[in-house]
Amino acid sequence: MSASSTGTPTPVSDELTALRAALRAEHAAVYGYGVVGGRIAQARRAEALAAYDAHRARRDELARAVRDLGGTPDAAAAAYALPFPVPDSAAAVRLAAELEERVAGVYSDLVRASTGARRGFAAGALREAAVRAVRWSGESVAFPGLAERAAATPTASATPRT
Repeated sequence: MSASSTGTPTPVSDELTALRAALRAEHAAVYGYGVVGGRIAQARRAEALAAYDAHRARRDELARAVRDLGGTPDAAAAAYALPFPVPDSAAAVRLAAELEERVAGVYSDLVRASTGARRGFAAGALREAAVRAVRWSGESVAFPGLAERAAATPTASATPRT
């Protein structure tokens, strides 16, 4: 629920909820790619930078979309818990793949919750995350981001570190 201009609670749409979840996932991805960039081998540094820039751009688009629907965009957390230690380049590659898989899962929720141009935006973002996940991991799934896939992996939501 959010408050209307009269102070009474108004229901939050499924689309706004999914947009906010995607924004939180993008905040976490931007943070995660900061870690990836610090550990990745030189040969893949340009790829990590391109992904970092793509997630920053999506984050900014999502913040605007949340505002367009009358919501308040969530700010990034100061830090996020990583799913595993990242001491070297191999772990950085695994982290990049994990970040993309998680983002794809959140965008699949946004595809389900939206229509029109926003649905097209979400589908494009899902596709881009799935392609990056394959590039990082060398593995693919038939339908990235679907609940059946998510059941086998940790939740797609970002976990801020407190």
